[in-house]
Amino acid sequence: MKQALLVFLGGGFGSVLRFLISKPLNSLFHNFFLGTFTVNIIGCLIIGLVLGLSAKGHILSHNSTLLLATGFCGGFTTFSAFAFEKHTFLKSGDFLNFTIYLTASIILGILAVIMGLWIAKQI
Repeated sequence: MKQALLVFLGGGFGSVLRFLISKPLNSLFHNFFLGTFTVNIIGCLIIGLVLGLSAKGHILSHNSTLLLATGFCGGFTTFSAFAFEKHTFLKSGDFLNFTIYLTASIILGILAVIMGLWIAKQI
């Protein structure tokens, strides 16, 4: 039960933070979801860092990893919104922004996870 509560609390905090970051950024550009893009890349960096520190075994406990990776990052990142927004681009025929956003999200997301893991190794 304690572990479920940790995931719940982390997820709630991550969701609120996602809202506070993505809402104003998404309104900056009419045809590009900058807020969703930003939180997904930051979330990838955070989960890489958290899981890297967790893998070291003595830096983060299992409960901390549940709170931060499963809870916070699960609530903070918005892959379902990401997928819906790609559908929006396709539906409107905006293939250029679809391709740029999709490619950049995947490549930068993977690079951010790698960077998080690398940072964790340095600590």
